[in-house]
Amino acid sequence: MDIKVLGTGCANCKRTVALVDDVARESGVAFTLEKVEDIRAIMGYGVMSTPAVVVDGKVVHAGGVPAREKIAQWFAA
Repeated sequence: MDIKVLGTGCANCKRTVALVDDVARESGVAFTLEKVEDIRAIMGYGVMSTPAVVVDGKVVHAGGVPAREKIAQWFAA
């Protein structure tokens, strides 16, 4: 599973990276996690509000820190 957290480095972006990493490790699913801070790359996903999360090329969340339960659903599928 390829996960990207899109954001410029704000506190919420950093919290999102840590939370996604934590939940992914708990799930036991093999994953890669990348933090994308380049504004052009972020805009390339059509995201206008960060932090945002991209799972396997699809934007699954944008505009705030996602709930732990929501993140867990991405790994359950």
